[in-house]
Amino acid sequence: MPPQIQNLRGGDQYYWIMKAILTSLYQHQQLSREEAREILINIGTEQYNPAQIASFLTVYMMRAITVDELQGFREALLELCRPIDLGGRETIDIVGTGGDGKNTFNISTLSAFVIAGAGYPVSKHGNYSVSSKCGSSNVLEALGYTFTNDGDALNRQLEQAGICFLHAPLFHPAMKTVAPIRRSLGVKTFFNMLGPLVNPAQPSYQLFGVFSQELGRLYQYILQQSDKQFAVVYGLDGYDEISLTGGHSIRTHRGEEILYPKDLGLLKHNTEALYGGDTVEEAANIFLSVLRNEGTQAQKEVVIANAGTAIQCIRKDQSLTDCLAEARESIESGQAYRVLQSITESA
Repeated sequence: MPPQIQNLRGGDQYYWIMKAILTSLYQHQQLSREEAREILINIGTEQYNPAQIASFLTVYMMRAITVDELQGFREALLELCRPIDLGGRETIDIVGTGGDGKNTFNISTLSAFVIAGAGYPVSKHGNYSVSSKCGSSNVLEALGYTFTNDGDALNRQLEQAGICFLHAPLFHPAMKTVAPIRRSLGVKTFFNMLGPLVNPAQPSYQLFGVFSQELGRLYQYILQQSDKQFAVVYGLDGYDEISLTGGHSIRTHRGEEILYPKDLGLLKHNTEALYGGDTVEEAANIFLSVLRNEGTQAQKEVVIANAGTAIQCIRKDQSLTDCLAEARESIESGQAYRVLQSITESA
């Protein structure tokens, strides 16, 4: 740190530190892993002013994030995170980055309930929408779920319903700090990239949906260094989930492959069939119809595709066909809907 900055105190020091950081980034410099971690800790503890934070976020809308930067940001959020103890249970999460601009219905969140209905414990991490009409937190709140970070309550929900929901702002002070700035920007930022990586429960299994192939490669690189069983999916026509509108890339510890709807024994569907509505109320109605087995064929099959692929993260020696069948049974038997009833009653 230059002497002229070292001699400043408090807010003045942080103002000049961020000014120097921004100048460096505008000159196409990259952050080290430790620099990225320190900057995000300072953002999370409100050391920089909102204009500087907004400027910092926009850097990563103009150039790709590096592995070191993403890892440093992730480490900072996990360091600042309020931890949750789920009693040693091995859980799964299924979550997308958002930011694909497709305004689909809540496919990942629905899939989480289907997975729980199939008998696998789920610790779902989610948030309000920033760049789409309705995020996971929006739809669950509309359906009567009350957010909490109380460990006893979340463990009770996991025990009774097979799922608990971790509302990001209650666990990530840094995310809460930047939420108004992200809403004002109204576009995806690197926090979209971070959200799926910083589930407070750090589940043993996870299906990630990403909005680009490049981000998929970054995720795969980071996750291959962990003990987590994972799959990273990207719809080749731009979706951060398995959309069945075309092929999708899937990356695991074993490598990458491209699959098409026919490979899953499912139909190809058009973009309009995945539309999520213009309001939270419309999104909530779609959510209920799918769980009640009253959704359209496209809605049902897309949820089955994502839930079944996630189940295979757990049952890695089981065929994808059998995993998809488990997801289908969860919906058709009513188990997925009963999970929703249970968690909203216990919340």
